[in-house]
Amino acid sequence: MSFRKARRRGSDPVEAVPAVWRLVVYGVQHVLAFYAGAVVMPLLVAEGLGLGGEDIGRLVNASLLTCGIATLLQSVGLPGVGIRLPVVQGTSTTAVPSLVSVGLAAGGAHAGLPTVFGAVIAAGLALFVIAPVFSRLVRFFPPLVTGTIVTIVGITLLAVAARQVGGGDPAASSFGSPAHLGLAAVTLGVIVVLHKVSRGFLATVAVLVGLALGTAVAALAGQGDFSGIGHSPWVGIAAPLHYGTPQLDATAVLSLFLVMVIIAVESIGQFFAVGRIVGREVDGRQVTRALRADGLATAVAGTLNSFPSTVYSQNIGLIQLTGVKSRWIVAAGGGIMMVLGLMPKVGAAVAAMPASVLGGATLVLFSSIAVVGVQILGRADLSDHRNTVLVAASLGIGFLPTAFPQFAERMPGRHLHVLFESGIILGTLAAVLLNLFFHHLPLPGGGKKPDGSVDPPEHYMQHVGNSGELTGQGHEAGGNARP
Repeated sequence: MSFRKARRRGSDPVEAVPAVWRLVVYGVQHVLAFYAGAVVMPLLVAEGLGLGGEDIGRLVNASLLTCGIATLLQSVGLPGVGIRLPVVQGTSTTAVPSLVSVGLAAGGAHAGLPTVFGAVIAAGLALFVIAPVFSRLVRFFPPLVTGTIVTIVGITLLAVAARQVGGGDPAASSFGSPAHLGLAAVTLGVIVVLHKVSRGFLATVAVLVGLALGTAVAALAGQGDFSGIGHSPWVGIAAPLHYGTPQLDATAVLSLFLVMVIIAVESIGQFFAVGRIVGREVDGRQVTRALRADGLATAVAGTLNSFPSTVYSQNIGLIQLTGVKSRWIVAAGGGIMMVLGLMPKVGAAVAAMPASVLGGATLVLFSSIAVVGVQILGRADLSDHRNTVLVAASLGIGFLPTAFPQFAERMPGRHLHVLFESGIILGTLAAVLLNLFFHHLPLPGGGKKPDGSVDPPEHYMQHVGNSGELTGQGHEAGGNARP
């Protein structure tokens, strides 16, 4: 739909186009609510792969640029692509452990990035292709399974947050020093206080404010290297495929595809939540268009040196909070994101943030992912002992690589090595296979096991839609700012 037609449909709040100054102001507000997540995710990947400051800045800028592109794909759309609702897209924290595992298995740092981006591109294209038939897969991911997976994601990421709180490098003599712990405490304290004293916009940007104040305290205390900010240009962009020709590795692609399936299942609830807030009914055709946009945006992100895309829930909360439902405002926010992504100085400022400051924020962000997993599990029938065993076994298996990464080193072959490095992959496989075993395989007598937690696809979509706010909160680093 053209901009002019949108104006004529002013009676529809989704299609209404406000004055330019309102587009800018409300667009900036969406960017502020989303910003922390968009910059935290590439920081985590860079740290996990052992990349330096210049590369961190480059990945942050690429993240902002591709998040803007993904947001425009959803809110404005292309033929057959995009839900055309006020949906903000950002990089997915769920993918961090798998991205790091794939990159390290391929050599780490620069050597691992071609394999990482190759897997991102392939997984995105795969989601684009299977989007029309995705409802046939949804029945294998009921709340029992998705809740378990999301909980595993939160538990896995807590190890990353703890390392950041200590200063980032466990081998450093200053790791865990009072200085590092103090900076983390300042950042976390600001976030907690803002959530205490505010229920409005300030709470939605509490993570960003906490990171800014924590960094300011670090600068005053003489911690951190901020010299790179002054040397960075105001305008610039890394070339597509900056780190080399994408490499396709079967295990790496499978790892990222599993992540994309998880992201897609979680996103369905977000789409229904947006539809309810703006008064639009979301059907299977729109879900297909939305998932196509997710897949296409992810493939584009891999080409532009960035990572998988997903819905950001704090922006959904912002729509409900403000009552401003126009998709063109979200599109304006996407344009602003792209502009920021073309400013290397912005990426350099983020790269200069001390690890302990980042840890103070990610400690609560990643913990909230586990909390959301528990909330989703609350919708499953845990009085059934089979479901209890499924959750317990999957959590335990998923925790193994976090507790003892050495298990991976004992596995024969690189493929098993990568598999046992990721608690998310192991836990996901365990949850899906146990769900198939308990609730889909026939009994010896030929009958089916009764399972109240597994619904047909259409009912499941409605079921997830009814809990969209729960599955959305804490889904991404930026989406965790507001519980």
